[in-house]
Amino acid sequence: MIFTDLTSQQKQVCTWFKTLQEKICARLETFEDNTAFKLTDWQKEPSSSSQSPLKGGGRMGLLRGGDVFEKAGVNFSEVYGTFSDKFAAEIPGAAESNGEFWASGISLVVHPRSPHVPAVHMNTRMICTSKCWFGGGADLTPMFMNAHAQDGQDFHAALKGACERHKDVADYPRFKEWCDEYFFLPHRDEPRGMGGIFYDYIEEDWEKSFAFTKDVGETFLQIYPDIVSRHKDKTWSAEEREHQLYRRGRYVEFNLLHDRGTRFGLMTGGNTEAILMSMPPEVKW
Repeated sequence: MIFTDLTSQQKQVCTWFKTLQEKICARLETFEDNTAFKLTDWQKEPSSSSQSPLKGGGRMGLLRGGDVFEKAGVNFSEVYGTFSDKFAAEIPGAAESNGEFWASGISLVVHPRSPHVPAVHMNTRMICTSKCWFGGGADLTPMFMNAHAQDGQDFHAALKGACERHKDVADYPRFKEWCDEYFFLPHRDEPRGMGGIFYDYIEEDWEKSFAFTKDVGETFLQIYPDIVSRHKDKTWSAEEREHQLYRRGRYVEFNLLHDRGTRFGLMTGGNTEAILMSMPPEVKW
């Protein structure tokens, strides 16, 4: 079951994720006058010493040093290979596929320059072993939680709307709770941010699951730029910048200790630079 010949469904998914990457990069670039995304194609050459030889590649989109976005990464990937025996035991259907898998997705993290513009994460993906499913979600991380209550309400309302448009496969209350549970730092006993939605193993109806996953991406593309526009021109103090750098430390802690996407990428021998693009450019503890 080596995934060298893609099904029509897998081809549709890859085309969509590539298109979404281009649309998001283009939209975020409208906030910048002198900075643009650098798009870099990459191809994985499996190492003979790797526990999980990986093939495939992707396209990494990275914007650095913008006036609005200090760092923004928008990545597309399509990879396949074989899980290690240990990791295969954790993945649905991997035992039946002898550990072989295929995965494609888009993942983004935005770290704004202004402490008043919330950071954001969005990821949607399709994974196949002996079965195929969709997963993903989006979450908002303001640096000042109390001051951004309206942003959180609007962000959640937009994602709730996406879920309600696809009720056959999406359940907003469950996905919101899943997100709150997932993006939580147990060693700090605190949430990473304001949450959003998180979902995985959506496989009941491929067409409906794919339609919902596309809507999550389109919804992000609408709501996050609106939130950026509200705050990008506000001035900030040195104390507010220090608070932002301190709060970014929580982001790093979660991504390195608990994030499943980071773990999946590293344990399957993925592109390390692309996997760790979620790290903020400056941070303090």
